[in-house]
Amino acid sequence: MSRSVAGPEIEQLIQLLARLPGLGPRSARRAALHLIKRKDQLLSPLASAMQVAAQSIVVCGQCGNMDTSDPCTICRDPRRDASMICVVEEVGDLWALERAAVINARYHVLGGTLSPLDGRGPDDLNIASLTERAGSGGVTEILLALNATVEGQSTAHYLMDQLEGSGITISRLAHGVPVGGELDYLDEGTLAAAIKARKTL
Repeated sequence: MSRSVAGPEIEQLIQLLARLPGLGPRSARRAALHLIKRKDQLLSPLASAMQVAAQSIVVCGQCGNMDTSDPCTICRDPRRDASMICVVEEVGDLWALERAAVINARYHVLGGTLSPLDGRGPDDLNIASLTERAGSGGVTEILLALNATVEGQSTAHYLMDQLEGSGITISRLAHGVPVGGELDYLDEGTLAAAIKARKTL
């Protein structure tokens, strides 16, 4: 049985860090020690930034992006092509496409994928609001920029069925996105190639 080597405040910091993706207990301890050693340069500014973020970040009611305003910066940008909606699984995927700077469309964040095994059905995702946006007029293309996973592909097929008969062109990312690949982990060049070579469904 392992013994605690620090006070409860430090242990809590380690436990919270260990919940972050990619950080296990050992990595969380190293990260916590690094923060504590650089309290003035890192820990205090990070705590302050997280406090501000917790108070000011909201989910955009239109697209599902995270920002400090609702509607978000992207939805309010008049230079965006409102005739195209790029559908992504998570906010991280939206950010990845924005980093690549190859698309000037509006976005729609589903909030995940359909996964019967995990108990995630259509009502658990932002699908109803997508069909509502598609039917509101002015949208001519919906790009399904979903991850090339089994769940991503199943979700894409479900969305195609839901949007059938809408008169809207449905397209999806083409080559460059490997099967099993996730958008947030792809480089900008790969994403750019996939956007440019998108296929109509």
